[in-house]
Amino acid sequence: MLRTRIYELLDPSSDGHAARRMRTAGVLVILIGISSVSAGTLAGLAPDARAAAAVVTGIVATLFFFEYLARFWVAPEIPRLQAADEAGSRLRWAFSLEGVIDLLAVIPAVAVASGGARLGAESASVFVLLWVLKLATHAPGIGVIARVFHNERAPLAAVAVFFVVVLFSAATLAHWIEGDRQPEHFGSIPGSLWWVVVTLTTTGYGDVVPQSAAGRMVGAVVMLCGVSVLALLSGILASGFAEEVRRREFVRIWELVARVPFFSEVGAIAIADIVGRLRSRSFPARAMVVRKGAAGDSMFFIVTGEVEVRINGRTKTLRGGDFFGEMAILNRAPRSADVVTATPCTVLVLNVADFYQLAGQQPALIAAIEAEAKRRRAEDDGGGAPPS
Repeated sequence: MLRTRIYELLDPSSDGHAARRMRTAGVLVILIGISSVSAGTLAGLAPDARAAAAVVTGIVATLFFFEYLARFWVAPEIPRLQAADEAGSRLRWAFSLEGVIDLLAVIPAVAVASGGARLGAESASVFVLLWVLKLATHAPGIGVIARVFHNERAPLAAVAVFFVVVLFSAATLAHWIEGDRQPEHFGSIPGSLWWVVVTLTTTGYGDVVPQSAAGRMVGAVVMLCGVSVLALLSGILASGFAEEVRRREFVRIWELVARVPFFSEVGAIAIADIVGRLRSRSFPARAMVVRKGAAGDSMFFIVTGEVEVRINGRTKTLRGGDFFGEMAILNRAPRSADVVTATPCTVLVLNVADFYQLAGQQPALIAAIEAEAKRRRAEDDGGGAPPS
């Protein structure tokens, strides 16, 4: 179905090569648009260059308009937005944050259509912030960062409370101590907040400095508190980010494993053990995955796509659900064949160390791999071509 194929191209979570290229192209277009808008605001820009920037701005905004229409059309394919009818799904998307940002991003196109290229360039300068927000919606890590802040909201709130307590306590003390000496800077608590914020964040502009010994002692305490706050924030966010990346990778690998028929008879506990040892990789068409004579340090399970196994002038095609590379691990020998992708492929990689650890924990799974290897060796003796 055409709509499904277009949705797969626009889906930000898709691992397909075409979808990744589409995302890359989308980010590039946004950057071109932001650059053209920024160039159009230069005072000394030549008229021809300014007109060229306006044209580029109009083209980019028009592309955004067609992208908006496409995303509006495929909205019923988005699982989280599915409603009783297609119109309901489209309305949900249109009123979502992403839909609103995409709609506002096309306003310069309307300006171009109504007032010409020059008006479009001038109008686009007002909406350059929206194009930056659109860039944020296309950034692959934004969702991860948002999830990290959500998961770590309790410790982050505790740090924020500590920050506020130190902020107003220090501002109050600075007002009491330095208010008479520097009324222009510390004459009020709100006025003292600027110095406390600059000091607490360890920025230290030096435009406001306490003059009394007591004021400097307060400043020293604020500096130490600032370092502590930044250290706490860094630790919380770093650990939360690492945990979220691991969780997302686990879920993604689980979904890929579920597509491989070889694992269909394995229980959930065994799959959980396997998933933690697999890594996904994507290859474009005609890419060399395995080279003959290389060390046999891993085996591969094909999730999608096709590969060609080339040995002694013969070629064998493997498709989704097949695996290759196990013979070099089992025989502890170099690769015996070249493996090249016939189409864009997504594979799961199991390295040799995890293979032998898995052999002790999941003997039935390894036995199945060994049985398939024996079958392929027998096939090779009969003239077939085994995976390396």
